[in-house]
Amino acid sequence: MSKIIIEFKDVYKSFNGLPVHSGINLSIVEGEIMSLLGGSGSGKSVLLKELIGLIRPDKGDIMVFGRNVTQMKEGELIRLREHVGLLFQGAALFDSLTVSENIAYPLREHLQLTENEIRKRVAEKLQLVGLEGIEAKMPAELSGGMKKRVGLARAIATEPDIILYDEPTTGLDPITAQRINELILELQRKLGVTTVVVTHDLHCVRTVSDRIAMLHEGKILTVGTWEELIASGIQMVKDFFRGTICD
Repeated sequence: MSKIIIEFKDVYKSFNGLPVHSGINLSIVEGEIMSLLGGSGSGKSVLLKELIGLIRPDKGDIMVFGRNVTQMKEGELIRLREHVGLLFQGAALFDSLTVSENIAYPLREHLQLTENEIRKRVAEKLQLVGLEGIEAKMPAELSGGMKKRVGLARAIATEPDIILYDEPTTGLDPITAQRINELILELQRKLGVTTVVVTHDLHCVRTVSDRIAMLHEGKILTVGTWEELIASGIQMVKDFFRGTICD
């Protein structure tokens, strides 16, 4: 039986009285790629922030590695985040730091490594994302796709057990987006990580997902493989896949 790594149990969250989550229930098992699909305002990115304790739900439990994130104090959350890599939607690189310094940042924050070990780790992660030898470049010198890949190198620098992707292909041309999709699959295979992808990009979903969770009106509408969702009789799912609901 597959081991559950992440579990949302009856999670509720509102902002200024407007409900975003109205009883989210979802289990994600070890080593799988789970995509969270839904329109704008469906609460996809909020789930990621709740998962690592950046936002607290109003009600419910979020279990990661068998521990309840909603009950963790800040010190415990910091230790949890050492095991989780996050690729932000816009890569979120520090403009004033070089590529090397950006990737080294979580290593210096969380791990006790020598400078030589940090340099080796940075070079290794850049090689994994296909960007060898750009350590000295500044973010302003990089294309959008390169920034995403540097952000991904930073996300995996601490060798996490979980990787979270927030809209990994947004704003990229089709060729670069496909490269990112391939990287998601490659890293999952090489590192054996549990992966959560937040996206509205159906090509990304079809390419990388083991399973897909569809969010609608604050709940998980359905969970299944690409083929299962395509064959679904649920009208909301049909509309989304036909592109009549836009993000």
